[in-house]
Amino acid sequence: MTILWNQIRSSLKEDLENHQFNTWILPIRCVESEERRLVLKVPNKFVRDWIRDHYSALILEKLKILSQSQEDWSLNFVIDKSTIEVQSVEKSSVSSQTQEVSATTPSSPTPQIFHGFNQRYTFDHFVIGDSNQFAHAACRAVANAPAELYNPLFIYGGVGLGKTHLLHAMGSSILRKNPKARIHYTSSEKFMNELIYGIRFDKMNHFRQKYRHQCDVLLMDDIQFIAGKERTQEEFFHTFNSLYEAHAQIVLTSDQFPKNIPDLEDRLRSRFEWGLIADIQPPDLETRIAIVKKKAEQEKIVLPNDVALFLASHIKSNVRELEGAFIRVSAFASLAGTPITHKLAQDVLHNLLKRDLPNITTEFVQKTVADYYNIHLSDLIGAQRFKSFALPRQIAMYLCRKHIKASYPELGHKFGGKDHSTVVHAVSKIEKLSSSSPELKKELSTLETLLNI
Repeated sequence: MTILWNQIRSSLKEDLENHQFNTWILPIRCVESEERRLVLKVPNKFVRDWIRDHYSALILEKLKILSQSQEDWSLNFVIDKSTIEVQSVEKSSVSSQTQEVSATTPSSPTPQIFHGFNQRYTFDHFVIGDSNQFAHAACRAVANAPAELYNPLFIYGGVGLGKTHLLHAMGSSILRKNPKARIHYTSSEKFMNELIYGIRFDKMNHFRQKYRHQCDVLLMDDIQFIAGKERTQEEFFHTFNSLYEAHAQIVLTSDQFPKNIPDLEDRLRSRFEWGLIADIQPPDLETRIAIVKKKAEQEKIVLPNDVALFLASHIKSNVRELEGAFIRVSAFASLAGTPITHKLAQDVLHNLLKRDLPNITTEFVQKTVADYYNIHLSDLIGAQRFKSFALPRQIAMYLCRKHIKASYPELGHKFGGKDHSTVVHAVSKIEKLSSSSPELKKELSTLETLLNI
């Protein structure tokens, strides 16, 4: 039973980064691998959710190859030392809706297999900000009226910004309104693999029937990967035309604007631009905080505000990494039986976070402090002695001295040509106040988080 899993694990170790393998794959144990059903025991529900969402498809692919079977496999998860929750994932589903099984149930029923859309990737769970508001609105419109408004809909943006979330949300929403809708959610890589299989085993009629004539909505992720693959582009060109003429909805995602995808045929490029193109940008700080707080709310986990700020300040461009960092911290706290704190998050993530301390400058500290206290930079470095300016100025001097190690005369020069004794007084004052004022100590901690230190 464990031989097959050991082979799968060895193969995964070659494909994944060391910290990914050690964190998520190494703790897994195989419970059963019979009758095309693989059951894996995981430490807790956080690991289960992360494996299900990010590694299920890869595990199932390895399983099919290493078992040398053309049959479909199911992947199930059980929480260690408990049979309270059993998770089922269908072979073609990256993540499926779960079914909870009571420990007191006399016998375990066959897990119910759903359509394949992640039930946590819904519009209600999508955090809207300035960076994704337009794309979210477009997807909502398509889900409410497929093929009537924006066809095709092309969504582009960087890795981990929510494109896949929106595809799943659209699919789930359309199915709720029309359970009979024939929706195909796939990736360009899977489309190509199915094409290769069809050519190899003379099943092209089945392939074309599936994608051209038995499809009301096509949701395709990472369309940029068909670039440079002539036969795949040829087949998708005719698939696109068939669906468009049949008034079927087409939604595509990519990490680039259509015109910027290299080695993409012009006839496909022009078709991608027929409908609406919506972009998703990296979220701002407030949106990132809202995302991680939303994740904590979904998981019913108490996440202190300073920890949410810490995570959101350090992981800026990738929502998937932000959620992953939260799950890592949550899993550690759950296993250790301790509450989530700022120090715990620092300790757990210290190897993963980028700490560009040499790039911190006096100017950067000044701007960060001015923005935090909502004052003009000119007032921060100026000569006015109002308390609303003087205290932030002294705090900025203190932070520069502590973390940049600049000399007192240098800092005096940077702060409007002040005497070095003024800087000495400011640093000494903040050091004393921080030891007696919890409020100031908290503000300093927040500022250091914003400065990535």
